[in-house]
Amino acid sequence: MKILVIEDEQALLNSIIEYFKGEGAVCEQARDFHTAVEKINLYSYDCILLDLGLPGGEGLDLLRRLKELKKQDGVLIISARHALDDKLSGLNLGADDYLVKPFHLSELQARVSAITRRKNFNGENVIAFQEIHINVSSMVVLVNQRPVTLTRKEFDLLVYFLANKDKVVSKIAIAEHLWGDEMDLSDDFDFIYTHVKNLRRKLVEAGSTDYLRSVYGIGYKFGSL
Repeated sequence: MKILVIEDEQALLNSIIEYFKGEGAVCEQARDFHTAVEKINLYSYDCILLDLGLPGGEGLDLLRRLKELKKQDGVLIISARHALDDKLSGLNLGADDYLVKPFHLSELQARVSAITRRKNFNGENVIAFQEIHINVSSMVVLVNQRPVTLTRKEFDLLVYFLANKDKVVSKIAIAEHLWGDEMDLSDDFDFIYTHVKNLRRKLVEAGSTDYLRSVYGIGYKFGSL
C-alpha cells in the first residue's frame, strides 16, 4: 500500500507515518500545499490522507486538482474542522471519507484499508483469481487452498498485479508503488526482476498457473493467458 500524508502538524505527521510504516506501507509526506501539488502531479497513491488547512493553500483545492487530473487515488480527509459544510464540500469534491481530529490511529488504518479495498477490489477483503485466493487483512495467500509464504514486498507486488489485472504495468510504476519516490529510479531494475522472479517461482511451485508475462522494454502483465 502506498500512502501520501498531507499534514502540516509535525507530531501528527510523524505518528501517522511511523504507524503505517509499521504496517508495511510505503509512506510519503507533504507539509504544505505546493509540495502536495507536486506529489499528486507526479505520482499515484492507494490513499491520500488530506488535511484541509495547509500552509500556502487549501486542502479542498487539492481535491479539485485531483478531479481535474482524473486521478483515481483514494482520499481520506483528516481535519480538525467539525463543520458539516466542510465535510459535505470534501465529499462532494470526491473525497472517500472524512475523519475528525483527534482520532485513534487504528481507526485511521481501518478506514484507509476500507478505501483501498473499495477502490481496488469492490470492498472485498478476499481477492480471488482462478486458483489464487488472498486475504488482504491477514496477508494469507492460498493456491488451491494451500498456503504460500511470501515476503511483504512479494505480497504487495501480487496484490498490485491483481489490482491491475490484465494491464501492462511498467517497471517504474512498480518501483514507485513498492518503494516510493525517494528511491533511485535508475535504468537498473534488477531488484524488481528479483522480486517478480521469486513471486512467480513460489506461486508456480504451489501449483498455480504462471499468469505473469514480461512485456519487453516496458514491464509486466498479470492475468488471463
